[in-house]
Amino acid sequence: MDVWGWVLAFVAAFAVGLAKGGLAMVGVISVPLMSLVMSPVQAAGILLPVYVASDVGGLIAFRRSFDRKVLATVVPGALAGIGLGWATAHLVDDRTVGLIVGVIGFAFALNAIFRPGQGRPARQPSMRAGSFWGLLSGYTSFVSHSGAPPYQVYAQPLRLEPLSFAGTTTIFFAICNAVKLIPYAMLGQLSLHNLAVAAVLMIPGVLGVICGLWLLKRMSADFFYKFITWSLLLVSLRLIWTAV
Repeated sequence: MDVWGWVLAFVAAFAVGLAKGGLAMVGVISVPLMSLVMSPVQAAGILLPVYVASDVGGLIAFRRSFDRKVLATVVPGALAGIGLGWATAHLVDDRTVGLIVGVIGFAFALNAIFRPGQGRPARQPSMRAGSFWGLLSGYTSFVSHSGAPPYQVYAQPLRLEPLSFAGTTTIFFAICNAVKLIPYAMLGQLSLHNLAVAAVLMIPGVLGVICGLWLLKRMSADFFYKFITWSLLLVSLRLIWTAV
């Protein structure tokens, strides 16, 4: 990569760290950023080890702050989605997947902005809804590490406390990323070159985790959910624009 490529890669890795530090939606911009200088497939392969390394910091930070019921409803569907992504890897059109994810996230963000949930009772975890959105999240996470928008559609209306929300999200995607290592290796996306680049990018990734945790502890619950919603809107627009 040239200098511009390394700059984008460092920003993308830092965004991954911020996501693992609790600012979940920020990480969705990582693959689109690196796709400006390389193929989305190579970008996803380079970033997966960075995600896994950042997950370690997130797991340590949120080891006591997560919701087991939410994880129980969403993880099985996500594992099925990863398996589906692996089985159909040779048929995947990155632009189509990006467009679907972008439209879903955009619609949800607009609904949250114009029909805010304040005053509404929080939804309860549901195996049916969790399995559906988990499947979609696992599939899009496998394809381009963009599983956050479908996950947010399910998790945000549950109105968890910010720390519990961030911890549940971190653990959910830590499980997904660990499982994805197997098919990524089988598909040749964890080459020595990609791993060497990923090793360098782990430094800004860890720094991002620390910064994310610092910011999360200083946000109010209301600001936190507004931040998540507007981040989802902007990222979704970016995904739609890239696909079109």
